[in-house]
Amino acid sequence: MVTGGAHRVGKAIVMMLAQAGADVAVNYHASAESAEETVDAARALGVDAWSVRCDVGDWADVQAMAGQVLTRFGGVDIIVNSASLFLRTLFPSDEVEAWRRVRAVGLDGPYYVCNSLVPQMTEGGAIVNIVDNCIWRPYPNFSAHTVSKAGLLALTRTLALELAPRIRVNAVAPGLVLPPERLPPDRREVIAGRTLLKRWGEPADVAQAVKYLLEADFVTGEVLVVDGGESLGGT
Repeated sequence: MVTGGAHRVGKAIVMMLAQAGADVAVNYHASAESAEETVDAARALGVDAWSVRCDVGDWADVQAMAGQVLTRFGGVDIIVNSASLFLRTLFPSDEVEAWRRVRAVGLDGPYYVCNSLVPQMTEGGAIVNIVDNCIWRPYPNFSAHTVSKAGLLALTRTLALELAPRIRVNAVAPGLVLPPERLPPDRREVIAGRTLLKRWGEPADVAQAVKYLLEADFVTGEVLVVDGGESLGGT
């Protein structure tokens, strides 16, 4: 089960799983066309792939999705919580809807998804949550995103404790991966200069980190940073 699996990093994770021979349920909210393209690409690798629309920030919606996934696949061995909503949230502000929505998708969503699917997970299963480097170095004007990702890291460690030894739970913290499409080339270059490797990462870099955590049988409750050395390059 990959939430936010229709495009970008989520799609790379879906394709990594499919290449490894896993059947995949691809969750999306608004990107129906992209989700179908991702499913088609996964099926071309010989696995069963299926897209399911769900607002992961809505408990009833997640319960319905979980029922569909269990009917289709009988259960899940892997959950990757990749869905996220990256919206500016100024502080202070009279408008709190963006805060509520970002938190619902980024923090409540992983809790809802795990709460719905973990009871049917097989022993030896694994959960990987996608957090963000902002949990250590907050982005200005993105308070809801930063707090949600920090909360997701706390949830990762909490679930690792609660579900051990049956299920392992870890996180990946990407740094500069996939520059925004509207970002001018000169700005991309300046920002890339903050990393030790002097470049942006690719979605496949995050997918590879997820693969490692899924296969690392003696790792749980950890966060793997994938940032090209940005945390050191910016010092």
